[in-house]
Amino acid sequence: MPDAKPEKPHYLGHRQRLREKLLRDGRALADYEILELVLASVLPRRDTKPMAKELIARFGSLKEVVMARPDRLADVKGAGEAARAHWALLQELFARLGEDTARRGEPLSDPTRVAKAAMARLGGKGTEEFWAAFVDTKNRLIAWEQVSKGTVNATPVFPREIVATALRLEAAGVILAHNHPGGDPTPSMEDVLLTEKIRESAEGLDIRILDHIVVTDRDYYSFNENGRL
Repeated sequence: MPDAKPEKPHYLGHRQRLREKLLRDGRALADYEILELVLASVLPRRDTKPMAKELIARFGSLKEVVMARPDRLADVKGAGEAARAHWALLQELFARLGEDTARRGEPLSDPTRVAKAAMARLGGKGTEEFWAAFVDTKNRLIAWEQVSKGTVNATPVFPREIVATALRLEAAGVILAHNHPGGDPTPSMEDVLLTEKIRESAEGLDIRILDHIVVTDRDYYSFNENGRL
């Protein structure tokens, strides 16, 4: 008698049912089921349901899982280099979607637009990062660049570097942005003093500091909106 064909792993049928459910009505999927399918794209030969549930239990929500630093996945059994690279890819995708308005060349006259871009790029980061949007005379984006990267509660920033970059790019204005990983966007005294130093350095070269936006993953604080610039 011919050898019996090996049975397909049980999770393949389950995964197919999830995909069919997704196509019928994605809202019907539980958060861990969404995560199962995300993981299955990089771990096709593994039952990803237990890992999905473990990740949500560990980080607290689907959003927190997706925004977790890729290196934090290393402690989860089965989450190897492919999964960590996929997480970095997802986060870059979300960041670029959030930056879309600015990238399309629309004037950055509304702090909310810049805040959304900064929240998408920086809001979920576990360490502080300082970025700057360099704009032309019509407030259209020339470049959106990382100025520095620091620790959980600080990042070194040198005003002369920001001004030098603005001169190199022939920018007429700069919008500063950084994140507060602790979850409170209220600027610290150090943030206030740094903003003033950058403004003073730029002012003598006819470069405008249009705003300084502090973001978390859910909220932001605008120096301009609060009359501090």
